[in-house]
Amino acid sequence: EEVIQDSEEKEQETVIIPDLQIKDNYYRTLLPFKSSASRGLVVSNLNTRYDVREVEEGLLRLSTQQFSTEDHFFQEGQYITEEMALSWIRRNSEENPDGLNPALPAEMTEETTEQEIADKAPIYLAHVVEQNYLVMTGDNKVRLDGISIGLALNSVYYPRNGKDVPIPDDVLEEQGTLMAEEIVSRLRSIEGLENIPIMIGLFKQASNNSIVPGNYFAAVVAEGGKGPAGWKKIDEKHVLFPTSGNDEEYRDVNTKFQNFKQSIDDYFPSFVNVIGRGYYANGTLRSLEIEVPIQFYGKSETIGFVQYLTGQISKLPNVPIEVSITSSNGPEALIVKEPGNEEPYIHIYGY
Repeated sequence: EEVIQDSEEKEQETVIIPDLQIKDNYYRTLLPFKSSASRGLVVSNLNTRYDVREVEEGLLRLSTQQFSTEDHFFQEGQYITEEMALSWIRRNSEENPDGLNPALPAEMTEETTEQEIADKAPIYLAHVVEQNYLVMTGDNKVRLDGISIGLALNSVYYPRNGKDVPIPDDVLEEQGTLMAEEIVSRLRSIEGLENIPIMIGLFKQASNNSIVPGNYFAAVVAEGGKGPAGWKKIDEKHVLFPTSGNDEEYRDVNTKFQNFKQSIDDYFPSFVNVIGRGYYANGTLRSLEIEVPIQFYGKSETIGFVQYLTGQISKLPNVPIEVSITSSNGPEALIVKEPGNEEPYIHIYGY
């Protein structure tokens, strides 16, 4: 469906709304697709590819609680420019008064080491993600109805020389809250955003050697024309399976995953390690992603293994499950199991 979009410059352009919505919890995206001006910064600023994905997908999840997927359309952020984002994530200084990260220590001398700077004034803010949400008006137009901002914060600061500096959770929350208030104030000064609802989520990055992503831990909404008020805690966590400890919270899921893994080991005694990543919300497992690396050479061998593996998925918890089977040549097969569906979806690449 073709509709008219009013841009921030008050100019009008024709955009297309796709008819198909894959799932109720997915937003439809306006066409032609407009990328965010600060999009390319996410890869260079975040620690791992897992955080790169989760900082955006997690913000989408949070946004569904504020901007309904039923009547809102997604568009990448169009208001925070690359120049703005770069200035915000740099240190505050006379040359960069918009910097949201702490200024260098006032007592710094030529003899001050990077380690001393890291201990006194670590970099907290790593990246800023913006998402826009639009609604249809009665005159066949779409207009901006909300903005979501994700602040990716460092759980560990890595100076170029010196020891890593872990940042306590309470310090991250304090710093993130102050930054959120300042960012909302700056966005309110942009024409067209004076009364737009703005949601801010605080994202805690994982360490740079982690193979599971970080998570959002707090969020707030600044209603039309106001600043942020009423912060809410977010209980999200990404857990690696098999777990290394005896944590009672994950014991049942870990046991089922171990049984699944044992089935693979029985099929191939010299098998490469299988990794699972569980997404928990409010203490409950919500989804499970599994990576299965293989070293097969024949397509028939891969097909036989996929058929066997599909039969073993019943050993896993009854949540959305995605199993990716890969080799040195790339993806080999994909198995997707949704709760309530007796038969999983299976795709073998190149077959």
